[in-house]
Amino acid sequence: MEWNDKQKKILDIAEELFAINGFDGTSIRQISKAADINVAMISYYFGSKQKLLQAIVAYRNTGFREEFEDIIVTELSYLEKLDQIVSLVISRIHKNRRIYKIIHFLHSNNEHNFDFEIYNAQKKENFKTLKDFITNGQKEGSFVEGVDYLLFASNLRGAYFSLYFNKSLFMSVLDLKDDTGFEKYIFSNLIPHVQRTARAVLTYNPKKNKK
Repeated sequence: MEWNDKQKKILDIAEELFAINGFDGTSIRQISKAADINVAMISYYFGSKQKLLQAIVAYRNTGFREEFEDIIVTELSYLEKLDQIVSLVISRIHKNRRIYKIIHFLHSNNEHNFDFEIYNAQKKENFKTLKDFITNGQKEGSFVEGVDYLLFASNLRGAYFSLYFNKSLFMSVLDLKDDTGFEKYIFSNLIPHVQRTARAVLTYNPKKNKK
């Protein structure tokens, strides 16, 4: 879906306010005031607050699968493709960390009856793309059999969120002075670490390595 400039402005500001104040703690009127856009305009574009959040999810996920598939069709080896996929996944999660924070809260809060249909549909497509990549790598002989692609995807995401949701602790342990230092650590340390971990998971053969 194509978004015009006004819609993008509303989506960006709504996402920021949802992340700061929570979904329940943010009203359409607050979003309207922060975006300097009439309340009626937000209703016209998105309808309800829930549909506005669904639009943010769709907006942030735009283009991911295309970038994923662009990596897959390159002439690189499977391990080189894997490195690029890991970098893409971590980079996109970091870029969209605010919406993930919101989604995680709604997922964990049983009082909400939020419709995750769009979000889940996008994730299922991404999982299928990952599964096909791993399966083809196994057929080619680059990856070992018996890898659970869903748990593998969880490992990639979990490595980032373990760091992000404990940001203040890691900044203290690592003696990082500001957000710039934290961001640099993600790209210079976390991504290479997850790349090595992903390679290990997809190439380790317990039978072959058994003494």
